[in-house]
Amino acid sequence: MNQKNIVVWDLICYIVFPLVVWNFIRDDIGDYYAMLLSSVPGIVYTFIRFKAVKKVQFFGIFMLANLVVGTLFDVLAGSAIQLLWNRVYFALLGGGIFLGSMLIRKPIALYLMLDVMEMQGQNRKALKAKFMKKKVFLVFQLITFVFVFRELVFAGWKAWLVMQYGVEAFDQALILRQVMSWVLTGVTVIGYVYVFKLLQMTPPTNDTTKYST
Repeated sequence: MNQKNIVVWDLICYIVFPLVVWNFIRDDIGDYYAMLLSSVPGIVYTFIRFKAVKKVQFFGIFMLANLVVGTLFDVLAGSAIQLLWNRVYFALLGGGIFLGSMLIRKPIALYLMLDVMEMQGQNRKALKAKFMKKKVFLVFQLITFVFVFRELVFAGWKAWLVMQYGVEAFDQALILRQVMSWVLTGVTVIGYVYVFKLLQMTPPTNDTTKYST
């Protein structure tokens, strides 16, 4: 799947379909069930991405856990307004996990890239030794902090939207999260490219951005 197709499918699954359901079907099935239905294409799309990397241990576990826990938060909400708050809590949880990985000096960004490079035929152990060099490791810490920043900003902004607009914040939050994801994915890609420049290595040939969270 190339970058152009990724953007198209992101738009369809994460923005277009949810907005269509929210604006045209919610009156028939209610706010809560409209929110649940709107998330189905995104769940299927994420599962397809997971299948693409299922042989890669960290990627597979990370993506599947994100999918399962996120879906569980939605299903257990019981109401539209609680579903929105649950997504705020889920974003805080995600930010906490990324931050925790930094504090224990096992930045998630580093392990994601290890998996990608292993798919390219690189020796994982030798590559990890290079990634642990002080300057390179710092870059991975900063990339991981980008994920922390995304989750915390999203949680704060969405909490404000929910308090201001109630369930009507649903569509605004959808667009906000996707735009933030695209922008910060670009930032992380720049970080990864810088890592390979430091190591004088060729970046992976397959598109790593399609696995971003």
